[in-house]
Amino acid sequence: MTDTLTKQPIAERPLNQLSNECQSFLDGFDGFNKSDVLLVYQKKWIADDSQIKVGEKSRRIGLTWAEAADNALDASMSRLAGGCDTFYIGSNKEMAREYIDAVAMWAKAYGYAASETCEDVFEDEDKDIQVFVIYFASGFKVKALSSSPKNLRGMQGNVVIDEAAFHDRFAEVLKAAMALTMWGSKVRIISTHNGDDSPFNEYIKDCRAGKKRGSVHTTTIEDACRDGLYQRICQVLGKCQVTGGVWTPEGERQWIQNLLNDTESDEDAQEEYMCVPKHGSGNWLTRAMIEKNMDKGTPVISLIKKDDFSLVDEHIRRSEIHDWCEEHLKPLLEGLNPNLKHYAGEDFARSSNLTSLSIGAEQHNLDLEVQFIVELGKMPYKQQEQIIVDYILDGLPNFAGAAFDARGNGGFLAESASDKFGRWDPKEQTGLIDEVSFSDPWYRNHTPPFKSALEDGTFKNIPKTDRVLADLRAFRVVKGVPKIPSATAAEDRQGIKRHADTAISLLLLRHAQFTIEAKVREYGYESVKDNPTYLSDDTQFHGFKRGVL
Repeated sequence: MTDTLTKQPIAERPLNQLSNECQSFLDGFDGFNKSDVLLVYQKKWIADDSQIKVGEKSRRIGLTWAEAADNALDASMSRLAGGCDTFYIGSNKEMAREYIDAVAMWAKAYGYAASETCEDVFEDEDKDIQVFVIYFASGFKVKALSSSPKNLRGMQGNVVIDEAAFHDRFAEVLKAAMALTMWGSKVRIISTHNGDDSPFNEYIKDCRAGKKRGSVHTTTIEDACRDGLYQRICQVLGKCQVTGGVWTPEGERQWIQNLLNDTESDEDAQEEYMCVPKHGSGNWLTRAMIEKNMDKGTPVISLIKKDDFSLVDEHIRRSEIHDWCEEHLKPLLEGLNPNLKHYAGEDFARSSNLTSLSIGAEQHNLDLEVQFIVELGKMPYKQQEQIIVDYILDGLPNFAGAAFDARGNGGFLAESASDKFGRWDPKEQTGLIDEVSFSDPWYRNHTPPFKSALEDGTFKNIPKTDRVLADLRAFRVVKGVPKIPSATAAEDRQGIKRHADTAISLLLLRHAQFTIEAKVREYGYESVKDNPTYLSDDTQFHGFKRGVL
């Protein structure tokens, strides 16, 4: 599972002799708690039963090793129990032998009835290719093939494509593998990255954008160590490689740092161990991509108050803001199409920068069209709640969901909205408010659908202003992750401080439409739960509020 264990060259090792790495683990297998043999990220990988799944990973963390455990189990079961063949495709013969050793090791460890490792010969054009295979008593087999796409023709079973980013013919191999899914087989794609423009990375971006249906798992060296990888290495080796003693958190941190320092460049280290493809830096959204989706007719309504507005009595502030809402927002809300679903995205600010709220309507063809954007500057918490939650969201026809910035002070407004409209629960499919706490994994998973919508022209009518354009152009790819860098804040031509606020609210607007599928019914304006006379879905009442059932 790690490069630190001694390996023997294939040519010097008999066919049925396991590698030192596998034999060492097998010899100590009885000393492991059987429920802890696999680490957390390995268990999560195996537990994901998606028909297509993709693992972008650090080097040598044992993801293929865990996949081999699952493959051995599949081959050991009867057809009625879900058993099947598995075909492994690596990029070279050494990888094939390493994988088949792992399958043999797991078969021995769990007592599966299986043959010793055998060799088959596969005819490939003008030459014979040696392949490794293990036959199980169930009648199924695990076979390690060469990287030729022809190998999968006429086969039926699960497919494992290992180090996919390093396959010269990845697209052809993937095409051949996907054909096997017609009859229920599964495809597993595993790799360290090999450049930002590799077909493997493009496939991952398509999965995250919803264009492909693969389930993506990301495991950096830090993720793996957080789940116990280095502790396992110390356990197997009998010592910490840094201190020579027992495992310590300090020794683990230094071990990781040594790995990163020992690579040729920081860019290489990020790619090898942190799942960041090389050459992943610079602008993320092009001007042409943004401008083709802009419309000068979409309004941006701004209300920037002075610092002393918060010192005014709250009831006076409330009255003033109510009058402003009636004058500027009521006509916009009344002009919305009541037959369309409406979504919202909100980026929060209190004293510096702006709170931005983007409102969009999902068209009958599922395109998302921005209806208007509201920007608030130096606005007290209570008045932000008054404008956004109590006036705009409560006034949206067919309100279908919103995503709120829940970082720091933004948690107040996100919580207020959740209290009123329900917190989004993806398992129960209820609630209308998704409280978003930004992180690199969140950006990595949720920015691709946003960019894809701009590329495809399905996210339209973005206000055509220089400020909105500048906000969207502020996205940068930082260590492979599209995000708004913290140093982006600047003043616009009107002297107003901005931190790409509208870019985030538009991102969250698209996220809300893409994510929230709550079971919503429209009931008017009084809470359903407060009315004991509610009888059934078919009973009509007037004066009810939206309820989430």
